[in-house]
Amino acid sequence: MKLFKLTRKQIYTRIIVLTVLAALILPGLYNKLKVVNYTLESDKIDTPVRIALITDLHSCRYGDHESELLSAIDEAAPDLVLLGGDIFDDILPDDNTVDFLNGIAGRYTVYYVTGNHEFWGGVDQYQEQMSVLSDLGIPRLQGDVVSLDINGNDICLAGVDDYDSHLVDSDLILENQFVDAYLSLNASSYNIILSHRPEYMDTYTAHNYDLALCGHAHGGQWRIPGILNGLYAPNQGLFPKYAGGLYEEENTTMIVSRGLARESTRIPRLYNRPELVIIDLT
Repeated sequence: MKLFKLTRKQIYTRIIVLTVLAALILPGLYNKLKVVNYTLESDKIDTPVRIALITDLHSCRYGDHESELLSAIDEAAPDLVLLGGDIFDDILPDDNTVDFLNGIAGRYTVYYVTGNHEFWGGVDQYQEQMSVLSDLGIPRLQGDVVSLDINGNDICLAGVDDYDSHLVDSDLILENQFVDAYLSLNASSYNIILSHRPEYMDTYTAHNYDLALCGHAHGGQWRIPGILNGLYAPNQGLFPKYAGGLYEEENTTMIVSRGLARESTRIPRLYNRPELVIIDLT
């Protein structure tokens, strides 16, 4: 039996192909935290308000005691910090999340809504994780609306649990929470809804929210900048409509964070750096 031997031309061709692939792929694997800024104008806002949106941390590590993430938040100096779900993970230990929450509790005005992973770990884990919020005094929104006076602006903040909340408590019905939140809105206020899943955009629009803040999609995991915004997102499938970024429908603006998940995901992010979202309302 003769062994297959490559010609010199074939060897050079394969080297070139591998070099080109490496040149295309390796830069896309760079996953250092970045800060993404959005500016939104509204007649309901008289003086500037800055919001930090953090989603999908999944207890991933950002420096010692989450120093990298906390420093980025401190540098932005937000008026309001909103945690949009999957801050905890169902597999990774809670240590990094606890460090992060300790770093912002009592220093910022913070509100929290759950994502699906807070419920996937089962009842006992869920209760332990929620007790961390309670012990730190971080409010969790479950169909609630809070009226906030931020820099002289009247802001109504609504928040709802993730759809998978029924896995640990059959009384946590998302549809009811949407209704409860809607009934508590003030039409003259700037109305924000904090909700983990962007695929409910039609609901946010139907309820006349000025701004919806979401995560969950992980930026579609793989991107081709300028060509493909995201390859796949949970509950949206291939080529998701709401992978990450800013979307406008009727009178509602939705911002979807690409999230902070890194080592918690089996498939690495590609051209999809983890992000801290900063929103300036003017």
